[in-house]
Amino acid sequence: MVHKEPLLMTSARAIIECMKIEAIEKVFCVPGESYLPVMDAILHEPSMKLISARHEGGASFMAEGYAKATGKPGVVMATRGVGGSNLAIGVHTAYQDSTPLVVFLGQVHSSFRGREGFQEIDLAHFFSPIAKWAVEIDDPVRIPELVHRAFRIAQTGRPGPVVISLPEDLLVKEANMEFQNPTVRPCPAPSQKEIKLVEEYMQKAERPLIIAGGGVKIAGAEDTLIQFAEKCDIPVMAAFRRQDVFPNNHRLYAGHLGLGTEKSIIQTVKEADFILSVGTRLSEITTQDYTIFNKGQTLIHMDINDETLGKVYALDVGIVADAKEGLKALLTLTAPNRRNWTTKRREIYQSSLSLPVNNNWNQRIIALLQEHLPNDAILTNDAGNFAGWLHKYYQFNYKKTYIGPTSGAMGYGLPAALGAKLAHPGRIVVSLSGDGGFLMTMQELETAVRYNIPVISIVFNNCMYGTIRMHQEMRYPFKTIGTDLGKVPFSDMAVQLGAMGFYVKNPEEFEQALLGALECQEPALIEIESDAEQISVSSTIQQIRQRAADQS
Repeated sequence: MVHKEPLLMTSARAIIECMKIEAIEKVFCVPGESYLPVMDAILHEPSMKLISARHEGGASFMAEGYAKATGKPGVVMATRGVGGSNLAIGVHTAYQDSTPLVVFLGQVHSSFRGREGFQEIDLAHFFSPIAKWAVEIDDPVRIPELVHRAFRIAQTGRPGPVVISLPEDLLVKEANMEFQNPTVRPCPAPSQKEIKLVEEYMQKAERPLIIAGGGVKIAGAEDTLIQFAEKCDIPVMAAFRRQDVFPNNHRLYAGHLGLGTEKSIIQTVKEADFILSVGTRLSEITTQDYTIFNKGQTLIHMDINDETLGKVYALDVGIVADAKEGLKALLTLTAPNRRNWTTKRREIYQSSLSLPVNNNWNQRIIALLQEHLPNDAILTNDAGNFAGWLHKYYQFNYKKTYIGPTSGAMGYGLPAALGAKLAHPGRIVVSLSGDGGFLMTMQELETAVRYNIPVISIVFNNCMYGTIRMHQEMRYPFKTIGTDLGKVPFSDMAVQLGAMGFYVKNPEEFEQALLGALECQEPALIEIESDAEQISVSSTIQQIRQRAADQS
């Protein structure tokens, strides 16, 4: 329990005391003069470490990746309008990915507010559309109240980002501070009425399906999901970039609903007559542009946030519940044997793994990762078509081994890997990026070297913004503008920054580089010379152009 007697201290020290109570151990930032007292207070707190990044966007991705890896709030700091603007991409990512994130932003002196002071932005209004809550604190006595509230909002209900604006003069002011106990995350459970309704619908179902999302991971409900699926013999599909929510080698795993998902796997959803959606907001990508459900299906949606229920699709039953508590309650149910349905959907998923592709280099690279990485290795990825091979072929057979941005943010892979490695220093962490996204945050490789964070960065270099080029060829074949990129010597740059650097042209060279990177115990980058023609898992540029010609 927290000592409730008022304690005299500065606002800056009170902020750190709140974070200490909330068990925050790592704080990410780009330093700024507007919040120097907070940085100084961290220096004098032995339980906390400050990680200074090269760019606020990188710092926010580190904090977001750290939060995903630990389940605790990530904390990031920056200065005024310029720093806040730079880290906004991490706030948006945390919002769409339902990641608990607390952002502290230095603000101009209170007496300068409203005069367009140096780097002034109304930060609370600026961030309110992409944050769960945004507030500016102007009274030092209220620091504990509002900071504790921020951590509670970030972690409860559907988790997400909270932004706190701190006027520069506030931080040195003293007051008698009264602190609260740390946040206890509520875990609501279904009512008996809701459980009975689910049972009635489930007993009638012939082709049931579970779609599991990030809420299962946040609740630590992966093992409970396995128990429920096995007891009721129901296939499980993973929502977009949540593949580690259920073991991919399990007989009930039926695939991943993401970008470029095989039609045969999507058909599993279309043929299902009963869908239990757990801990997912049923996003645009998971639902394949909101197309895969039909009116003949029973839809049960369980989520900890009542606003998520019915937002995308009309429901037969909506249940506000923590994923773990909800699945535990459903373990009391029984269901008829549907082995033919479950076996068929598993066979279809397995068949999709062996479909022929035009060029199997990237497929072979993923197979080598599967072969040489330990079972508990954590993989992160950037946005880009290169991730199609990871999503299609890599088997996430252990929980908490994958961190990817459902927001599709470029530049995410490397800094998120740094956050994950700081969260789990004893585990191997590998990031995958394309050359376009990687160069947006490559400077954080120096951060990895400076703090000795031994992550492995894999960069697929095809000298283009490949995903955009693919869409460009589909809509404007034979015409390219803005998507070609210059040749960047990533492996050489890595060496200059103090990391290990490898340049490879084929899977055999990649295997040797991977083994070397795993052995060196320091930051390493493997640059893969990629075939620009092989624009995606399923198509080459020429094939896209040919299809366009055939339709014209």
